[in-house]
Amino acid sequence: MVVYSSTSYFLYKGQPMGFEYKMLQRLAKDLNLKLEIKVSDDLDSQFEVLNSGEVDIIAHGMTITNQRKWEVDFTDYLYLTKQVLVQKKLDNFRKLSWSTLQKHLIDDPLDLIGDTVSIRKNSSYYERIVSLSNEMGGEIHINYLDSKLSTGEIIDMVAEGKIKYTIADENLARINAASNPILKVDVPISFSQRIAWVTGKKSVKFKEEVNKWIRKQRKKTSYFVIYNKYFKNKRFYRRRVKSDYYSLNNNQISQYDDLIKRFTKKLGWDWRLLAAQVYQESKFDPSAESWAGARGLMQVMPTTAKELGIKDVSDPIESLRGGTTYLNILYNRFEDIEDDETRIKFTLASFNCGYEHVRDAQRLADFNNLDPTVWENNVAEMFLELRFPKNYNRDFIKYGYVRGTEPVNYVRQIFERYHQYKQFITDEEDDKLQFTSK
Repeated sequence: MVVYSSTSYFLYKGQPMGFEYKMLQRLAKDLNLKLEIKVSDDLDSQFEVLNSGEVDIIAHGMTITNQRKWEVDFTDYLYLTKQVLVQKKLDNFRKLSWSTLQKHLIDDPLDLIGDTVSIRKNSSYYERIVSLSNEMGGEIHINYLDSKLSTGEIIDMVAEGKIKYTIADENLARINAASNPILKVDVPISFSQRIAWVTGKKSVKFKEEVNKWIRKQRKKTSYFVIYNKYFKNKRFYRRRVKSDYYSLNNNQISQYDDLIKRFTKKLGWDWRLLAAQVYQESKFDPSAESWAGARGLMQVMPTTAKELGIKDVSDPIESLRGGTTYLNILYNRFEDIEDDETRIKFTLASFNCGYEHVRDAQRLADFNNLDPTVWENNVAEMFLELRFPKNYNRDFIKYGYVRGTEPVNYVRQIFERYHQYKQFITDEEDDKLQFTSK
């Protein structure tokens, strides 16, 4: 389970990103596990979802506290940080003297006595404020915020003047303040704390494996490259949070969304599925060119472009028109496949490696008593077998060898990305779709 946030899991220019997302990918690969991401929309219910068995791990940086240990277990720590006060400087702070500015800002947690801090109730920040009040012998009032708000969103509320103070982990506060210089985030209110992921009480062996993995990761340079990218690279942070194609800002995947929607209509597909294919082909770069000579958003080969009447494959309109025309032709050739999602997978595989290679894989499936109209564990498996002479040299195989891992991975990655796009990007046609990604 993850949360949408500016550091944990988000979509930027059509690509899922985030510290937790990247680390989960590495964990799944290293432990040979299939990664299935569930997004939490209520931070207060995360432990309940975990303990019900719906998820195996909460991959969301949480402070290890004794109170939380009554309910769940924590993995070994991923990193250390401390909690800081987040406050807003005066609007004209650049024109004020340092002494004048300091009169309006808190530099000592003692000055919070009698004031109000806004936080989520079931957060470690709440525990810290209660402890701080007891330590100082004075009451700090608490304004409880919606549990659906992320720390980044709450920090933005301070910058916008909607709340006066909040508490945040220092690494989150500093990277969020990178695009909001009006924020002051240098007043610590805790010592260093361990930040970890969360597992269920009964998942002892799983936690042990994750702990071994985390300890190895903390010794790797690549781990710190990932950490620094999301928590210390202020330039990258500012660039993405100001982008129209950052999922926490707008409901957009790319600058070609409108064109993709327009040309998807004749296919009858969800436009986000076609967007996932376009990303797979070119990463939305109309000037992209493959080693084989395919070019444009849809990476159409020169001979195919000529057949489809595409005059300029680098023109996004021409590329999408030609590419979707070709997809429609391929789709209509699979009339024998009744399930729409499966039919689309066969269509995508044909787009990738050629229609006749798909038919060869179907023939091989039939020969091996598998269903030639089912993709998963049937025709997809036969594509992998067509790499070997004993199979592609059979007399009923008409087009011979094919590097079968390519179409299989192509289809799988497009549908994985499509599923992610559906998580991030809403669509008014959602209820009308005839299939969902699996």
